[in-house]
Amino acid sequence: MRIAIAADHAGFELKEKIKAYLEREGHEVIDTGPFTYQPGDDYPDYAGPAARKVADGEVDRGIVVCDSGIGVDIVANKIPGVRSALVHDEQLARLTREHNDTNVLALGAMFLDEEKAEEIVDAWLDTPFSGAERHARRIRKIAEMERGVGGYGEHREQGFREDHLNADNVIRWGERC
Repeated sequence: MRIAIAADHAGFELKEKIKAYLEREGHEVIDTGPFTYQPGDDYPDYAGPAARKVADGEVDRGIVVCDSGIGVDIVANKIPGVRSALVHDEQLARLTREHNDTNVLALGAMFLDEEKAEEIVDAWLDTPFSGAERHARRIRKIAEMERGVGGYGEHREQGFREDHLNADNVIRWGERC
């Protein structure tokens, strides 16, 4: 499998360990940086290009790492076609693949040691998308939102209007759902 990988200064050490592990496992790893430890660098500069490679089909999947994993996850999810998830255990790694067909894995270096990161990566890479209709439908809706043709959900079809949003309407709407 071709896998893009990226980190910032806080995730650099873990990125390098994951990269070596993936290569030992026979994967082709495309590193979008940094290539040396760069204190004070910015995660969008590296996570963005890794996510773009996934969206463009240059690689099969991507892994992005920063201190908490939150920043790189936000960046990856800004790229249309990317479904990134921040994961801290194997069960979530499997669920993100089974239910969401994630193509980018975000990791927080301050929460994971090398062994745990490898277990998460293995679970994520080894788990296929379930293909269940309800999950596929939800992924299609996300793709529509990215194209600007969806995103209002069922309530839009039932006459809900954002310009009428107030406390009374929210309560009434909640009772209808």
